[in-house]
Amino acid sequence: MNGSQTPEARFAAAWNPLHWRDLTVILAISGGADSVALLRLATAVRDRGRGQLIAAHFNHQLRGDESRADQDMVQRLCRQLDVPCTVGTFARTDTTPPEGSNGGEGPEATARGARYAFLHETAARCGARYVVTAHTADDQAETILHRILRGTGIGGLSGMRRARALDPCTTLLRPLLSFHHQELVAYLQTIGQPYREDSSNRDPRFTRNRIRHELLPLLARQFNADVGQALLRLGTLAGEAQGVIDVLVEELLQRCVTRDEPAVLRIDLAELASRPRYLVRELLMAVWKDRRWPMQSMGFAQWESLAAMAMPDRDDSPCPACKQTFPGAILAEVVGGRLVLRQG
Repeated sequence: MNGSQTPEARFAAAWNPLHWRDLTVILAISGGADSVALLRLATAVRDRGRGQLIAAHFNHQLRGDESRADQDMVQRLCRQLDVPCTVGTFARTDTTPPEGSNGGEGPEATARGARYAFLHETAARCGARYVVTAHTADDQAETILHRILRGTGIGGLSGMRRARALDPCTTLLRPLLSFHHQELVAYLQTIGQPYREDSSNRDPRFTRNRIRHELLPLLARQFNADVGQALLRLGTLAGEAQGVIDVLVEELLQRCVTRDEPAVLRIDLAELASRPRYLVRELLMAVWKDRRWPMQSMGFAQWESLAAMAMPDRDDSPCPACKQTFPGAILAEVVGGRLVLRQG
């Protein structure tokens, strides 16, 4: 464990129970070691108040009897701890990509999208202020390396945020990002708490599993024994840099973006003329996120093409088209010194 602090003390320091004692909180519990530790830690440190802890278990129904046994174990544990438990099941027609997910491959990404949708819907139904997941420092290191392999910017290198808004009323929170998986396993062993092992976590068809069981061990053996911590330090530094960039982008948004019509945005190109190209791309990404336009299909080439439209007088920019359509039927057009964006 970390220093002389107990796991409960570390958890309370990461997420002060006084801040959520009067709130409804949804805990995402799969039955694995990390999420079971989350449930045990949250129930151990919670303070008396008007709030309520609610466990939410999503049965993906992808592993037959194993999936049913996971659900049974979670429900049994919740009864022992006097924690209400709500269960969702994966419908094979669920194809909506997860908002805020980090991408993925085939059924893995689809199942993750369905799980996040279930958690969000449960929070809305219960009036929950927080949805809490059990992502650990190991998950963070894997996420950062995964994004490096796929290609990412500074924001992607920062990894998963400790907190992010799901909607104006609900925040997704990850209070275990300072814990390693083995620390949580040791904690469960100390208190005699069993947990479930997910056999699919060893399936080499999934990129995340190959990173965890093949690539990271290889890097540790042959390049840097402390590669996990190195990735976490990179994520911290990238997050700090992104924080500075976000402030600059917000200032620029206030200066040059107008919404004359509900579905139309206009960006004053004169304000962008002397700005670094990187900042212009970040501004355009911020606009996309704000409008909830599709981000997944926008690769570097698309952002570069859009930035070229926003900076038409730059000597280092290729001559851009004055009118282009981007993924999601987003029409971009240069009109009278402004970049006009609308969803068709």
